[in-house]
Amino acid sequence: MTKRRQFVTGLAGLSGLSLTSCGWKLADVRAASTTKGSRDQLYVYTWTQYTDKELLTTFSTQTGIKVLADVYDSNDVMLAKLQAGGGGAYSVIYPSDYIVRKMVDKGLLAEINHNRLIGLDNLFPRFQNPTYDPNNRYSIPFSWGTTGLIYNSEKLKTPPEDWEYLWQNQEQLSKRMTLINDVREVMGAVLRMLGYSYNSQNENEIKQAYEKLKILKGAIAAFDTDAWRNQIVAGDLLLAMCYSADGVKITQEYPKFKYVIPKSGSSLWTDTIVIPKSAPNPDGAYAWFNLILRSEVSAQITQRLSIATPNRSGFEELPKKIQSNSNLFPPESLLQKCERIAFLGKIEEVYERYWTELTSA
Repeated sequence: MTKRRQFVTGLAGLSGLSLTSCGWKLADVRAASTTKGSRDQLYVYTWTQYTDKELLTTFSTQTGIKVLADVYDSNDVMLAKLQAGGGGAYSVIYPSDYIVRKMVDKGLLAEINHNRLIGLDNLFPRFQNPTYDPNNRYSIPFSWGTTGLIYNSEKLKTPPEDWEYLWQNQEQLSKRMTLINDVREVMGAVLRMLGYSYNSQNENEIKQAYEKLKILKGAIAAFDTDAWRNQIVAGDLLLAMCYSADGVKITQEYPKFKYVIPKSGSSLWTDTIVIPKSAPNPDGAYAWFNLILRSEVSAQITQRLSIATPNRSGFEELPKKIQSNSNLFPPESLLQKCERIAFLGKIEEVYERYWTELTSA
């Protein structure tokens, strides 16, 4: 999702990460790459956004465990790698909520022993028994947010209020806007705009969303979850569909950019941390979980990475200015219009078929 450019140098020195033009990449992590020394190494597979120098430093100092991280820019990429047998070295993974259910159904996740966790009761009540993983049996929430639009307010004098803005201003935005590289997010947003559910299981409705996107396809610069950041800052883009964590961070650094949650509704997402069944260092994974569950640590992560914490105790330690940031912590009236993306089973093949047709055309 987001590269933390300011952390790259420190991370490379701390964790043995090699740098590429697309962010941090672990030099050579292969399936079950090694079992020797697994107790003093923790391999993490995460969104680029969540690679945090200070968190890694704190963890390594307190545990003596060296953290090595690999990153991905979509849930589909992560899941495909695991299913292909390329994730045997990882002990901690950061899937989004609806992917947790899919990973459980595929038998990829270890059940979490709550007796080994400290601070689970620090979570807000709505995160203690989530629909995607009742009673947090297989996952612990790490962050949450919405999906919306970020735009250059100096170039776009009329601000976007809803998804329909992209079609209404297609000519002006042509080749200067991007959409997230995620089938359920993009199709879901259009479904919501059309008055349907993000989680529609009606093939006719899904087709309508596809047809609507076909009209816009020629104006879209790319389906991208990551590279848009540098492009919009450089002035190459006027608008991008993005996750709130990315949008909030950019608006804090560059006030001319504004983030909006479309008024017809959007997705409400939670990114989680899980332990795969193949984890070579589950003890290290539990130590990682317990560090993140500490209220002061969760508050620090929120301030450093501009992400919304699901930790109630951590939220209470945040400065009032951050607590009142409605893009980071939207009011309940707005959240009621948002939907959590759900795992839909067989009908997801329909989404994938139309997505392939759209993105490969």
